[in-house]
Amino acid sequence: MMIDAHQHFWRYDPIAYAWIGPGMEVLARDWLPADYAPLRERHGIATTIAVQARGEEADTEWLLAQARAYPWIAGVVGWVDLRAADVASRLAHWQSQGPLVGVRHQVQDEADPAAYLADAAFNAGVAAVQRAGLVYEVLLRHDQLHAARAFCARHDAAPLVLDHLGKPDISGDATAYARWEEQMRALAALPHVHVKISGLVTEAGRDAHGALDRAGIVRHLDAVLALFGADRLLFGSDWPVCQLAVPFDDVLALARDWAAPLPAGEREAIFGGNARTLYPSAQSTR
Repeated sequence: MMIDAHQHFWRYDPIAYAWIGPGMEVLARDWLPADYAPLRERHGIATTIAVQARGEEADTEWLLAQARAYPWIAGVVGWVDLRAADVASRLAHWQSQGPLVGVRHQVQDEADPAAYLADAAFNAGVAAVQRAGLVYEVLLRHDQLHAARAFCARHDAAPLVLDHLGKPDISGDATAYARWEEQMRALAALPHVHVKISGLVTEAGRDAHGALDRAGIVRHLDAVLALFGADRLLFGSDWPVCQLAVPFDDVLALARDWAAPLPAGEREAIFGGNARTLYPSAQSTR
């Protein structure tokens, strides 16, 4: 049973989604479950995990409403104010509203991500997420990963998920690759840290003919497979954001081609089994 463990929905508003800037016009419209449904049916995707795309609890409320309306949205990774004094009650409220399976904050967009990850109130909120039985998803870029290991080591009471392989610099730069690989190796030593193989097509460069650097993507996928093992990797399309680079079909084909030589059990884990373990509601369409 295939699970897309990372995709987004939104009703577009230029203020609420200010991160959608020039050159990202393809995203500047509503992207709804009805838009995703044909892709899901064509590729045999049983369920999905919808992930927040803006830092407001109104987004969490709306995503949970979509999950109630479309049972194939098996889980929501929402946004909750983790620095709020009443964070535990906020989490309990949203869990009562639908299949909230995790929480994410866009730490990558903070002025000082390292300081944010060390903030006492934020860490108390992440601890509350884990006590509530939810997954916390770490969103950082490759140049911010140096702050991730200490943060992840503090929060070992439940699984953590690093989104998009930490957004590596897939440019062919040997120094950037070595630095990213070293930081990922440190995270791999923490057995509760898992990684989403998602979001890579928008991090990859292109050659002189405009072709996507697929070899660079595969090199990074090979690295996380060797470091984390197939039992800690989860496929996610990052739709509709992936369309900044290539269509959904190309994202899935690239991932399937990369995974084709793996044993069937490992492929099943990456494309569904691991998500079912981390997000129990993803096991069925309710």
